[in-house]
Amino acid sequence: MKKPLGFVFLCMSVLLFCALFLTITTQYAGAQEIPVETTVMDSIKLFLDQQPLLILFLVVGLGYAIGGINIKGFSLGVGAVLFSGLAVGALVPKAQPPGMVGTLGLVLFLYGIGVQYGKQFFAGLASTNGRRYNLLALVALLAATGITIAEMTLMRIPAPYMAGLFAGSGTNAATMQAAIEAAKNNDPAIGYSVAFPFGLLGAILCMYFVQLFLKPKIDIPSYDLKPIEVAIRSSDVIGRTLGEITSRLPAGVQVMAVRVGDKNILPAPGLLLGEGDVLCLSGNSSTAIESALLMLGEHAPGSLLSDRGNLDYVQVFASKGNVVGLRLSDLRFPEGIEANIIQVRRGDTDLMPSPDLKLEFGDRVGLIAARDHFEPLRKFFGNSIRSTTEFSYISLGIGMVMGVLFGVIPFPIPFLGTLKVGIAGGVLIVALILGKLRCTWGLTWTMPLSANLILRNFGISIFLAQVGMSSGLKFVATVQQSGMTFIIVGALILFALALIPLLIGHYLMRIPFDDLLGITSGVTGTPAIPAYAYRVVPSDRVDICYAMIYPTATILKIIIVQILIAIGAG
Repeated sequence: MKKPLGFVFLCMSVLLFCALFLTITTQYAGAQEIPVETTVMDSIKLFLDQQPLLILFLVVGLGYAIGGINIKGFSLGVGAVLFSGLAVGALVPKAQPPGMVGTLGLVLFLYGIGVQYGKQFFAGLASTNGRRYNLLALVALLAATGITIAEMTLMRIPAPYMAGLFAGSGTNAATMQAAIEAAKNNDPAIGYSVAFPFGLLGAILCMYFVQLFLKPKIDIPSYDLKPIEVAIRSSDVIGRTLGEITSRLPAGVQVMAVRVGDKNILPAPGLLLGEGDVLCLSGNSSTAIESALLMLGEHAPGSLLSDRGNLDYVQVFASKGNVVGLRLSDLRFPEGIEANIIQVRRGDTDLMPSPDLKLEFGDRVGLIAARDHFEPLRKFFGNSIRSTTEFSYISLGIGMVMGVLFGVIPFPIPFLGTLKVGIAGGVLIVALILGKLRCTWGLTWTMPLSANLILRNFGISIFLAQVGMSSGLKFVATVQQSGMTFIIVGALILFALALIPLLIGHYLMRIPFDDLLGITSGVTGTPAIPAYAYRVVPSDRVDICYAMIYPTATILKIIIVQILIAIGAG
């Protein structure tokens, strides 16, 4: 943790406890219900017992402060909120907020995950590689399940604790919630809390040592989004229309503007190209740009980009309902306004414009247009920065209702009776479907990335704080009695989840190592793991494969813990 952050938190803590002390002495001074011999600490505890909301946010703040401590690249992140909750819950057990608070936080987190990764998830299921990767994840989960059942049988560990150890080793909060619902008590949270630290640290260590041992060669593609100017010299291009030439350009290359003589104009399909005309190109790779250059002619001196007299670049936020949800090909600018969309930035990602790309709230749209058209274009798109944090509460409400209803439907399972995917699993499954659909019935199911992250981080923080506080006393007692046993049990489960994808994927399936890191991150769970993997191998494939695997692994884990508890009860 950075020193300024630690210093600020320390000052806030001192001020908080000073305020608490003054409040207590003012509120309870002379009160008959507090005996004279009651100590100051007892008074503080009594006050805190009556302030669950204050304690809840104290736990969240303290957890993030601890989670921000970075030791050689390792940090607990949001997972530290659980441990601060356990500590505070052991000290002031009566201050725990109701369970509904934690459930609300979890479903917000899962809904955000689903609507963000739905498209990638279903694309993964439809692709050959995606099915192979999900099969590898299934093998790892089945192996971990077999180890869990064997440990539960041989060591006579109660099923609720074992389900929590399974969830903690996979660092998956939704799995813990499903186990709590199935067990009808908080025992799974105890096992989860004991196994979680090694589940997080162990997954990272497995990635580190496997990479150290294998020394894989990873080719990370280089991207070049900078525009270049190309002068038309090829006899095969001269005299043809821009529309004909555009269709022959390499994939990922687009024409931003054209310079004819000494004037810059917008690209029009019917424009006839002559020798010496200049095209301003942009592309998603240097290889594609070089291929386009060889096809068209030669590098131009740069007069098109430097001349802003006729055309210039403007960036606007998509925030109006009349543009959000539309494909780029369906956009109709106001009469008399002409512009060329050359870029769409969503979150931290630059998207190449395509006719089928749909705009979402908060997208930043880059356009080439005449300067006197800038203001009408801003009004057309809305251009409100507030759109980066706004979303449809109607869509959220409908999605949540469908998810909860799906989660409470019992499904018959042979030899086990009926099982439910649970509220958490139901919300995740429905959110994945809505994330794939993105826009239907006039409703936009997705939300800006910034709003999504805020919703998810707030939700998971509240969930972990509530679960930790409600399990504090029992956690202390369990660690004293069986702490080391639980840690060893959880470690064996974690090794199955992490090492099987890495080793089988490398030696038998010949999967690229950056893909393997994403798959392993998805199987093992918490977002802190793919964040570490991306630092080790800064490839987009890590995030893409994580998005393909994490939802599948979460749904399977939710089912597995219910089976474990059903076996234990049988």
